[in-house]
Amino acid sequence: MTQPAASSDKPLDFIRQIISDDLQSGKHRRIVTRFPPEPNGYLHIGHAKSICLNFGVAQEYGGRCHLRFDDTNPDKESREYVEAIIRDVHWLGFDWGEHLYYASDYFQQLYEFALALIKMDKAYVCHLNSEQIREYRGTLTEPGRESPYRNRSVEENLALFADMKSGILPEGACVLRAKIDMTSPNIVMRDPVLYRILHSHHHRSGDKWCIYPMYDFTHCLSDMLEDITHSLCTLEFENNRALYDWVLDTLHTPTHPRQIEFARLNINYTITSKRKLLQLVEEGKVSGWDDPRMLTISGLRRRGYTPAAIRNFCAEIGIGKRDSLIDMGVLENAIRDDLNQHASRVFGVLEPLKVVITNYPEGMEEEVVAQNHPQNPAMGERRLPFGRELFIEQADFMEDAPKKFFRLSIGREVRLRYAYLITCQEAVKDASGRVVELRCTYDPASRGGTAPDGRKVRGTIHWVAAAHAVPAELRLYDRLFTVEEPDSDKERHFMDFLNPDSLKVLNDCMLEPGLAQAQSEDRFQFERQGYFCLDSDSATDKKGKLVFNRIVSLRDSWKKINPQ
Repeated sequence: MTQPAASSDKPLDFIRQIISDDLQSGKHRRIVTRFPPEPNGYLHIGHAKSICLNFGVAQEYGGRCHLRFDDTNPDKESREYVEAIIRDVHWLGFDWGEHLYYASDYFQQLYEFALALIKMDKAYVCHLNSEQIREYRGTLTEPGRESPYRNRSVEENLALFADMKSGILPEGACVLRAKIDMTSPNIVMRDPVLYRILHSHHHRSGDKWCIYPMYDFTHCLSDMLEDITHSLCTLEFENNRALYDWVLDTLHTPTHPRQIEFARLNINYTITSKRKLLQLVEEGKVSGWDDPRMLTISGLRRRGYTPAAIRNFCAEIGIGKRDSLIDMGVLENAIRDDLNQHASRVFGVLEPLKVVITNYPEGMEEEVVAQNHPQNPAMGERRLPFGRELFIEQADFMEDAPKKFFRLSIGREVRLRYAYLITCQEAVKDASGRVVELRCTYDPASRGGTAPDGRKVRGTIHWVAAAHAVPAELRLYDRLFTVEEPDSDKERHFMDFLNPDSLKVLNDCMLEPGLAQAQSEDRFQFERQGYFCLDSDSATDKKGKLVFNRIVSLRDSWKKINPQ
């Protein structure tokens, strides 16, 4: 028996308990799981939960996990989506080795299984259209009615199915349905459709096929053909488990994987429907599938999330049997916890205000030493240029400051982090009365930010030397929607709740000079401002500026700003 690779005091979730019991009893010697995405869109944070579960339990129990594309709907699938999914799963830190599969690999076998069902009088060709099939199916309180084509002979069904396959019949002319029970309390079992006609080009099989199997028929047989032991899926497939088992039992397949359902991941202020995400992309509400406001894996990556943070988030929320709504703050705290340990600290001024130190010698420059991570000396230090002219944050000056404002004001002294103590003497204004420059003096004896006479200075602010500042564009992202469940309102469209302030662009930011050497997806903590990542798709804008995305603020301020 193979035990989990790592022990923990945390009790096993119900899926891991089932797997442990199956190994302990000898039912399985080695477990095999699979992650089976449909290539009809990019993966999102909900898929990350399934990826971490399927690959995670395989790793923990010494088994293997397959990546399989359930590519049975050529109208909505593309090679772009296949490549994006492969890229995202790899980026999350998982590998399937040689076990990459496609449902389209099994089209011939699936066709033969369908023939077998027809020959067993367990499937028939039906000429009802989709609306009629829905009408005949009945409701939750009323049984369905049998199709008038249900009792065709086996020979007639075989001939009609051959016509479907040959391409002589148009789309919608007929379908192949399972013959189960039109009075079943489970509507899924009321003669579900197994095959339909689609005269569409498939991204892998080309034009070889014009009939395509339905997901429920494909999935269980693909699992069986790959010797999957535990087929883990989300709760919306719970009712479909009866059909999963019926197909395998009726065909007397040599193995019978066990389908187990778990609660899907729902996060507030977002949506995870690929259809609706595609609508956002196609209607230009976002810049693409990798827009940093989207909780697609590509979007999270571009924004600056790390694979470790996403894996830790999935581990923290756990695996349950009931759907729930996870607070966005839990995901944001996961990236904060990760970056707090690993991100270098740097200076970035988001809304610059010029400071001239009038008693600092003109033309003189020096360097001050700054820690890359004050809590982790092993990350080393860097040297920052310092001179007569600096940039500080506009918010760090207030002309008529209250008593508890501990930053710059006329006559007040603050500490320039790692540098000197300065005192503001004058605020220069433009014609409109806006403060555009501060004139300050510094204490030459306070190098390093410590007063030689021991006087206490409560305020400490960050800064950037004007002569060496790197201009940058910073993109500040917020929740994409203004309500917790944007797609739950029956009377309003989910796009009605788009947040008009989900993206704020700051064009005139100034960064410390070392950031000019940043590489794509490098992550930093801009001290006092948040965590930022060099944008992967646009490292510089059209004017040559660096472009950084804010990954997350230093603390969760959403609930303070937006109380429920």
